[in-house]
Amino acid sequence: MRRILLTCAGLLATSLSAAPKGPPNIIFLFSDDLATQSISAYGDERKLLDTPGLDRIAKEGIRFDRCLVTNSICGPMRAVIQTGKYSHLNGYYNNSNSSFDHTQQTFPKLLQKGGYTTAVIGKWHLGEEAAGFDYWHILPGQGIYYNPPMIDNGKPVKHQGYTTDIISDLTLEWLKNRDKTKPFMLMSQHKAPHREWAPALRHLGWDNDRVYPEPPTLFDNYEGRSKAVSDHDMGLDRTFTERDAKLLPPAGINEEQLAQWNAYYEPRNKKFLEANLSGKELVSWRYQRYMHDYLGTVKAVDEAVTKLLDYLDKEGLTENTVIVCSSDQGFYLGEHGWFDKRWIFEESLRTPFLVRWPGVAKPGTTNNSIVSLLDVAQTFLDIASLPQPADMQGRSLVPLFKGETPADWRKSFYYHYYEFPVPHRVRPHYGVITDRYKLVHYYAPDVNDWELLDRQKDPLETKSFYNDPAYADTVKELKTELTRLQAEVKETVPPPRATHGNKAFDGEPESSVPKGKGKGKGKKKKAE
Repeated sequence: MRRILLTCAGLLATSLSAAPKGPPNIIFLFSDDLATQSISAYGDERKLLDTPGLDRIAKEGIRFDRCLVTNSICGPMRAVIQTGKYSHLNGYYNNSNSSFDHTQQTFPKLLQKGGYTTAVIGKWHLGEEAAGFDYWHILPGQGIYYNPPMIDNGKPVKHQGYTTDIISDLTLEWLKNRDKTKPFMLMSQHKAPHREWAPALRHLGWDNDRVYPEPPTLFDNYEGRSKAVSDHDMGLDRTFTERDAKLLPPAGINEEQLAQWNAYYEPRNKKFLEANLSGKELVSWRYQRYMHDYLGTVKAVDEAVTKLLDYLDKEGLTENTVIVCSSDQGFYLGEHGWFDKRWIFEESLRTPFLVRWPGVAKPGTTNNSIVSLLDVAQTFLDIASLPQPADMQGRSLVPLFKGETPADWRKSFYYHYYEFPVPHRVRPHYGVITDRYKLVHYYAPDVNDWELLDRQKDPLETKSFYNDPAYADTVKELKTELTRLQAEVKETVPPPRATHGNKAFDGEPESSVPKGKGKGKGKKKKAE
């Protein structure tokens, strides 16, 4: 009898292990302004930070090295992710006067209809409601780093503590209490490392006053470049505020937290103020302070990732859960003298993209294909075995996850940034990107300039080859490709004035500035 029971138990165990797991769960781990340079798995030469949590996803899955954004700015890219459509079709061009139309088709709504339970926790940045989610607990607007107000399914609440930790705890709490009869799609989205980069108290002095190597372009003088490149307002030499420099404490911090904050920063600030630095010495000081603070906020995100991965292991969820980790765009860590994003240049165009899918994605692999956050919506629908709407503009990445690159995979990509003049005076521009080149057109309001970047000859992107006769054929081919891409994605250029925001251009009367939401269509215009 004992032998029969053991045999039956063995057969039952075999049957259970062979039983279908059901549709995969999906977790989208997202940070705001997370630079590839700050993730050790991406191998930046400066070795800025060790990120064991994020690196584990890369080690157990795929690291994508050419994940590009369509419009390098927070809110618009979140709208692209939700809809699978470029800014000019989803209606969210900028953070100044655009608003997200929550009635439009989004991938969470489609997952809900397909039987998934859906949740978003953390920074949303698409208004104060979140359609398509069974549960949403979001930061209003940009959110703050300490003691944040949040919106819990429409109800205002106030939390105490460090925002990254709060989002991490809310994420685990939802996982524990979710509807376990359904597969789930969870978006866990951190504010960090967004400006003004306020680290957790436990991470003050985390680097022991390390002196970080400076990027080779920290003092880029933009020689031979368009006015659009030199006339910016996002440089460590000209834009760094007292709060950026931690000469002022972060918003929302309470008295107890402030005492610990001041115990770290005040002695260092006193030494800085007494030095009365200027010129390059001031820029170098700001860069060092920036690295301590920015990377400190990433440390907390990495700790949250580790906690989540450990929880999935403990609860037996790892094998049937796809994890995708990314950011709304890349970020400058001193390259070209900048912080922030917006440009078509590599540091802001390229965003981290790490994928773990046990049994499907081969561990420890890298992929150099041009992929995009535009592809996320269709990818998640494909993972869930749900139809991909024909009006979405990306492509499912599932074949690439499986190690298969379709023969017709994209060789070029279209980019368009709109917002000007605030913040940061980055001129509107569009362009085409290939594995080697970028052809860029800066077109408003006071420039009409083209630049050609050659990443093979000039990987730091400090020169334009547009007027070099040796590149004449390349320029011609790329302009043809740019026109083709604009037609393919249904973009009209120049776009309506309202797409650039609601602040006047230099010399433009305030009365003439449109106050709409940046929607509408312009006239079709070929690349010149």
